[in-house]
Amino acid sequence: MTASKRTYVLDTNVLMHDPTSLFRFEEHDIVLPMVVLEELDAAKKGTSEVARNVRQVSRFLNELIQANGNGALEDGVPLLRPQDLRLGVGGEHGRLYFQTTGPAVASAGRRAPDNQIIDAVLALRERAPSQPLVLVSKDINLRIKASIYGIAAEDYENDRALDDFSLLYTGLTELTPDFWERHQDSLRSWTDRGHTFYEIILTGDEDWQPNQFLYFPGDDELELRVVERNENRIVLQMLDDYRQGSHAVWGISARNREQNFALNVLMDPDVDFVTLLGTAGTGKTLLALAAGLAQTMDQQRYREIIMTRATVSVGEDIGFLPGTEEEKMTPWMGALTDNLEVLANPHDSGSWARQATNDLLASRIKIRSLNFMRGRTFLSRYVIIDEAQNLTPKQMKTLLTRAGPGTKMVCLGNIEQIDTPYLTETTSGLTYAVDRFKAWQHSAHITLRRGERSRLADFASEAL
Repeated sequence: MTASKRTYVLDTNVLMHDPTSLFRFEEHDIVLPMVVLEELDAAKKGTSEVARNVRQVSRFLNELIQANGNGALEDGVPLLRPQDLRLGVGGEHGRLYFQTTGPAVASAGRRAPDNQIIDAVLALRERAPSQPLVLVSKDINLRIKASIYGIAAEDYENDRALDDFSLLYTGLTELTPDFWERHQDSLRSWTDRGHTFYEIILTGDEDWQPNQFLYFPGDDELELRVVERNENRIVLQMLDDYRQGSHAVWGISARNREQNFALNVLMDPDVDFVTLLGTAGTGKTLLALAAGLAQTMDQQRYREIIMTRATVSVGEDIGFLPGTEEEKMTPWMGALTDNLEVLANPHDSGSWARQATNDLLASRIKIRSLNFMRGRTFLSRYVIIDEAQNLTPKQMKTLLTRAGPGTKMVCLGNIEQIDTPYLTETTSGLTYAVDRFKAWQHSAHITLRRGERSRLADFASEAL
C-alpha cells in the first residue's frame, strides 16, 4: 500500500446496504476484516433484500479473486468493476486486501464483531503508521467506538441522492406579484377542452420542471401547472379546483392548496408516477385512495387498486403470520384501512348502501406484500406504496420496474419517520425517486405541509 492512497476498512453493513460499494472508492484501497466475511457468510441465506445483497457481494469477491488468477492475496486484488473484468479494461483503481493476520483472526468468535473490526484497524495502523486509515460504517455506535480509539470513521455516503435534504424538490413554487407584467410581451393564452392554457418565454431565472405547480400568494389566487417545456418556451395550465364540493373526488374535497395540487396529478391519466411527501395528517393516503377509487370504480381507467407498504424491515419473512398473503399484510395496513373506512362509509348513505359499497370495494382493492413483488408485472393497475421512506433506492427501483402498460404508481411517505436501519433523509429510496423523476414529463411530486387530521393532531405535531 502506497502512502499516496487512503485505505478504507469496510464494515459488513456497508456491503449489505450497497454491494457495489466495493467499486466506489476510486483509486483508494479497501480492506475487509475476516469477521466481515464471516458475517456475510452468516447472512447469505434467505429471500430478503439483505440476503440478496450479500450473495451479490460474494459473487463480486469471487470474480475479483478469479481475475487475479487465484494467486496469493497478500499483495491485494485489483478492484476492477465486473464489466471491466469481462472486457479486460484497466483504468485507475485501488486494490482489495483481506485480513490474514492480527488479533481479530486469532480471537474470532470470542469477541463482538464490532470489536474485532476495531482490532483489525488497530493492527493495520500498527503495521503502517503513516498510512491514512478510515473505517467506513453505517453503524453510528461503531463509529463512536472508533473515535474513542483515535480511528478516523465515516458514514458510507456514496448512495446519497442529495447533499442536503433541504435541497429536495418540493414540486411547487410561489410566483411574485409582477409575474404577468414581466411576461406580458410573450404571453399567449387559449382554451381547450374546458382548460385554460398560457404560453410564455422564460426569462432565465425560472428553472421549472414538468408538472411543477405555480401559485400566487393567497388561498384564492391563480394556480397553474407546467404541462410542457420546449427550450425557452413553457406552457402552463390552470388547475381544476377540487376544493368545491361539486368537484369532489369520491366524496373527498381538497382542504388546502397542496391537496388540490395532489388531486390534479392523481386524477391525470398522463401522469404515471406520483410521489406525495408530508408529515402525518396531511392527507396523503386519503387523497391517493380517493383518486384510485374514482378512477377504478367510476371511470374504469384501472382494473383494480393494489395497496402495499414497506414493512420494517422490508423484505423480511411474513410467513409466521397466519392466513393468506392479504391476511398476513393486514396488521401492517392500518393506515390504509382506516382511510378506506372513511371513503367506503359516507354519512349520508344507509346501511344497505354501505354494505354494498364495502363488498364492491373488497373485490377491487388488493393488499399485497412487497416480499413478492420481484418478477411481477402490473397491467392497468393503480398501485399505492405507503411508507415509501423506508425503501432503499434499489428496492424502489425493483418496485417501479413492475409497472406495465396503463399502470399508475403512487408513493407516499414521511421522511421524518424513517424506521429502516442505515437509511437517512438523503439516502431514502423516496428521496432518490423524487430527485431522479422530477424532470420526467409523466411524473409529479408534491410536498404536503398543512395537517388536516384534527386540531388536536395539528397542535401535537407542532408542540411536541
